[in-house]
Parts: sequence; structure tokens; C-alpha cells
Amino acid sequence: MPAYHYKALDDRGGIQKGLLEGDSARQVRQQLRDKQWTPVEVNAVNDRQSQHKSRYKKPSAYELALLTRQLSVLLAAGIPLEETLAAVAKQSPKTHIKSLMLAVRSHVLEGLSLARALQQAASFPPLYIATIAAGEKSGHLDLILNQLADYTENRFALQKKIQGAMVYPIVLMVMAVGVIMGLMSFVVPKIVKVFEQSEQALPLITQIVLSLSNIITQWWWLMLLVLAGTAFLFYRFAQTQAGKLTIDSAVLRLPIFARLSKGLNAARFASTLAILVRSGVPLIEALHIGAAVTTNLHIQKTIITAADRVTEGSSLSSQLDKSSYFPPMMVQMIKSGENSGELENMLSRAAHMQEAEATNFISTLLSLLEPLMLVLMGVVVMIIVMAVMLPIVNMNDLAG
Repeated sequence: MPAYHYKALDDRGGIQKGLLEGDSARQVRQQLRDKQWTPVEVNAVNDRQSQHKSRYKKPSAYELALLTRQLSVLLAAGIPLEETLAAVAKQSPKTHIKSLMLAVRSHVLEGLSLARALQQAASFPPLYIATIAAGEKSGHLDLILNQLADYTENRFALQKKIQGAMVYPIVLMVMAVGVIMGLMSFVVPKIVKVFEQSEQALPLITQIVLSLSNIITQWWWLMLLVLAGTAFLFYRFAQTQAGKLTIDSAVLRLPIFARLSKGLNAARFASTLAILVRSGVPLIEALHIGAAVTTNLHIQKTIITAADRVTEGSSLSSQLDKSSYFPPMMVQMIKSGENSGELENMLSRAAHMQEAEATNFISTLLSLLEPLMLVLMGVVVMIIVMAVMLPIVNMNDLAG
């Protein structure tokens, strides 16, 4: 039964919006009239105009993991696919998820496969669609969805772990900047103003701090404009292909950022390739999808080149070994999997190893960032205190 977006006036004259299922738009209008509502607009969920308006907002990492787990559990219980999709839509409290799942259900009722229906919705990643397509071909959709649910939940857990670890450093950075700006804007001008009236020459450090304080207090609006303009121009530049290539190239040249980018992309590539190969997706197709999920364009091009060479008969490990973007241990594990015929298992082990290494590296960086920020804040405050105290010490010396 197709779903329809509706807009109606309730018995109090208020506008109500939502979704209803019915055999036709006329039946949906009748359902609204039965509720003493006046239909204003009723459109099928899969109408092109409706899709153009909402374009089905993409699920977040948490929502995607939850949807996948719900689909896996219901299909494993033997519930038909269309009933499963309806139950998942009904279970979701969020309108955009409900609309998305009802749209997918409408496509399935029209005769499309689940993978094709997800592709029509244009809100799911290529990895998701390819994995489900492989599950439908093999006849083990419930098992593939279970693996995909584990994968999405692990990715979400890693994302939340990184975000949680960054909360304290970000708060500390904001507090540090706030304290320093407060000192430079309010405290320093009032204290140093006393020494300006004397004929005594101020120390160099006091003059520098006073100049910075004057710039902050008088030209703060200009500083904000310059900062906002720079951020806007950088964002626009980063959206272009040339900008992305330039930024990604610079990231791969910086010592710490290069290791971080390589580690995260290697973990993402290995885990994606593992779930696809395990699901029965051909290796060449899996490599192209694995390239699409990497965030660095140079690493992405390397993977696509490797896929082309594998098509010509080369081994995957030999092609990855030619670049410096993938850890030697990961390449060796892939080579062992190719030689033993257990590429699927070795990819899974390599993925777990890379994810653990990337997580540990990020945790180490964050644990070092906190004391470094405290030290930096202490140095800045010490310089400000010295700028204030040196004139006092000089005046005492003169008085003595």
C-alpha cells in the first residue's frame, strides 16, 4: 500500500502535516475527513515533486545503524520484507526516517528489489546498497543485514568514541581563548594605563602586550570580519576539486596529520572491503566502493588505479604495496589472504587492527593535547603578568 504526504486543516484551523498509507490519494483524503480534518494537499511519497522537495534527508550514523539492526532482526524472524519496512517506518519517531522507509516500501511494492528501492531513495551510501544487493542475490539477506548492522554499529561506536574524546580539549580551548581575550580586553588596559602617565619608558614586552590589547579592543570587529571571510573563502576553495586535491596533498605532507589521515582511511577501506567481500560482492566492484568511502582524493585515486591493475591480473597486495598510503602489516595480511584463499578473513583482521591502531593514535594525540594546551595557556598568562609586573618592578628600583 503506497504512502502519501498530506497537509490538512484540523478542527481548530491549525495546519497538520504527516504521512498516511492508502490505496489512492482519494482514500487518504477520506481518512482525513473521517478525522474531521480538511485536506489541503496530498502527494504520493514517491512523486518526483515530493522527492525534489525533501530529497529524503540522509540518515545519521546512529539512525542508519538502528535501521539496519531493526531490518536484520525482523527479517531473521521471518517477517515479509514489505511488512518489515512498514514496521520500521512505524517504529521511528522521526518524520524524515518514516518518510524514507515508506518511500522504500512503496518502491518494493512496485516490484523493485530492496537494493534498487534504496538506490531510488538516493539517501543510502553505495556500500549499503551493494551489500544488500549481494545479500539478495545469495538468498541470505537476513545474514548479510546482520553483518551490515554489526559494521554500521562499529563505525558509529568508533565515531562516538572519537567525538567524546574531543569534547574536553575543545571546551578547554574555548575557555583558554576566552580567558586570554578577557585579560587582553579588560584587565591589561586598566592596569597598564597607570604607567602611561609616567615618563618612565615601558619595557618592550609591556609595549607589545599593550599594542595587542589595543588592537583587540579597538579592532575586534575587523578581526572577526577577517576571520569569517577567511573561513568562508577557505570553505569555498575546499569545495572545488582543485581545492580538495591541494588540501589532501598538504595533509599527506604534515607528519602528524599524514599518519592520522592514512590510518583512518586505511581502517575505513579495509573494513569496507571486508564487509563487501564477505557478502559476496566482486572484488573489483568492492574496490571501487572502498575507494568511494575514503576521504583523501590521493588515496582514492591510488585504490582506483589498483582496481584497474587487478582487473588486468595483478594482485591487490602488490598494487597497494607500491604506494606509501597503506601500512606494511596490512599489505602483508592481504597478501597472505590472497595466497591462502582466505582474503575475507584476513581483510577482517586487518580492518580490526587498523581501527584499533587509529583509535589508539587519536587517543594518544588527545591525551597530549590537553597538557599542551594548559602549558600554552600558562605561558600566555605568564607573559601578560610579566608585562604588568615589569613596570612596577622598574618603578620600585627607581624609587629605591
